[in-house]
Formats: sequence, structure tokens, C-alpha cells
Amino acid sequence: HGIVGQTILLGAIEKGFGGCMIGAINKKQLRQQLSIDEKYEILLVLALGVPAERVVIDDLPESGDTGYWRDEQSVHHVPKRSLDELIISQDE
Repeated sequence: HGIVGQTILLGAIEKGFGGCMIGAINKKQLRQQLSIDEKYEILLVLALGVPAERVVIDDLPESGDTGYWRDEQSVHHVPKRSLDELIISQDE
């Protein structure tokens, strides 16, 4: 279900939407509020919508600080490690 949720979120991004996968939910209350039949198992909630802010992925600084921050134009910056740091080559 995680892969399916991620695939839906990636598709939403391609269409200009944003989203968030939520696993920590009160399933009983959600079932009651939305009248979801007992035959369905609630695994995740995907919140989808038009983003209220612009998010930019930045290279991780030399300090290794992974803290998110907003600049003067309210752009949300998210530092991430590069693919070279994450992928191990069999040639090495």
C-alpha cells in the first residue's frame, strides 16, 4: 500500500497537485465520519490538493544540516543528500 500511495502522490505532482501520505490516523473515527463500509481496510490517508507554497529541493550543505527553512519569498527549502551519496555502485 505504501508503493501505491507513493505512485498516486507522484502522479498528483505531475498534474500540478501536492500531497501528503498519512499513516497515523484514527481509523475507527475516519470510518465513522466518512461512512466507510467495514469490508474496506483503511491503510493510509492521502491528502491531495493545490500546494499553498513552493517547495525546492536543495543539495545538503557541507554541515550536513537537514533542517527545512523558508526564504524571504516564502519558498520552502528542503535539503537532501545527492543520489551519488545514496546509490552504491557495484563498480567501486
